[in-house]
Amino acid sequence: MAKTAAVAAQERRAQNTKILDLRRLEAFTNFFVICSGTSDRQVEGISDKILEDLEEQWGARPWRREGKRKSDWILLDYVDFVVHIFLNETRQFYNLERLWSEANEVEVPEIELPEDHLIYDDDLNDDFDELEDYDFEDFQVSHDDD
Repeated sequence: MAKTAAVAAQERRAQNTKILDLRRLEAFTNFFVICSGTSDRQVEGISDKILEDLEEQWGARPWRREGKRKSDWILLDYVDFVVHIFLNETRQFYNLERLWSEANEVEVPEIELPEDHLIYDDDLNDDFDELEDYDFEDFQVSHDDD
């Protein structure tokens, strides 16, 4: 189930997704899934996708959910594992990986996202190259004083 959560996060472009195995550390849960988003909107989207996939594939709902209103850190507690979805800055501040540095890291399944969802720097540069060829001197703005 933790791997399902990690894959769901990656499908919403989560960054630096990790699964920590806490079983030998006498923790309150067996696994942490930790990932980041670049905006509170993305953090919410990652959370929604994880909730949807875990319910659809495993019939699982979180025992507890926290952080929806603020969205800089959303926690989904499934008892046997806990998902932490952070904004990048919040993740750096709390640094759970350092706090649980004795935990073994579980390999996160890699996924391939469709290319039509990716934006490459080269594509952006092509757009700017087209603008360089445009003659802006002939462009005039008219202002209506009505």
